[in-house]
Amino acid sequence: MAKPSVRDRIVRSAADLLAKGGREAVSTRAVSAAAAVQAPAIYRQFGDMQGLLDAAAREILADYVREKAKRRPSGDPLDDLRRGWDEHIAFGLANPDAYAILYSGAEESAPGRDGLAVLESLLTRVAEAGRLRMSVPQAARLMHAGGHGVVFSLIATPDPLLSESMREALLAAITEAAPKPTRSTRRVAPRAIALRAVLPETSRTLSAGERQLLDEWLDRLAAAEE
Repeated sequence: MAKPSVRDRIVRSAADLLAKGGREAVSTRAVSAAAAVQAPAIYRQFGDMQGLLDAAAREILADYVREKAKRRPSGDPLDDLRRGWDEHIAFGLANPDAYAILYSGAEESAPGRDGLAVLESLLTRVAEAGRLRMSVPQAARLMHAGGHGVVFSLIATPDPLLSESMREALLAAITEAAPKPTRSTRRVAPRAIALRAVLPETSRTLSAGERQLLDEWLDRLAAAEE
């Protein structure tokens, strides 16, 4: 196995310090000692300490996302979605300084986009089960924003009921109850969303034009009201 580069050693050392001691622990002296490099090497690689903090926070998030992506789904997509929410909140509370660095800015990091992709995969399974009342991207945006809000609120003011209350409120907003035997469009919409979620699997069956037309029809059915 190849030895880690100087940059990788610095990032890993800074990430360990940030995870264990917070932002204040990531000093030039501490990182230099942990990575076995001279201080100028840090500034050559990252420009300044904020650049290093950004890289370290992304490394912490990347570790978490990699572990989360390995989890095997259970037989209940809603339970998996709940577990994913709880894990995200726990990650934020365990790494408050890294979380603030990651999500206080306007631009999402690459690990952050990977985390969103994991969320979308969980929601896709809910859609495939006919339980999602809106598109996967729209539901992901709501869950993503809600999760960030809860983490920052809990970092500022602990509240043992907030996370579960917000989680269940969001699930009620984005999911359908088990389908009932009715002819209403409330029965049609989740099925349209479910078919929309698996439509990429028809790439060899439908032409591009047919896919585009079916996309439009399914979007209209998914947005139908009773």
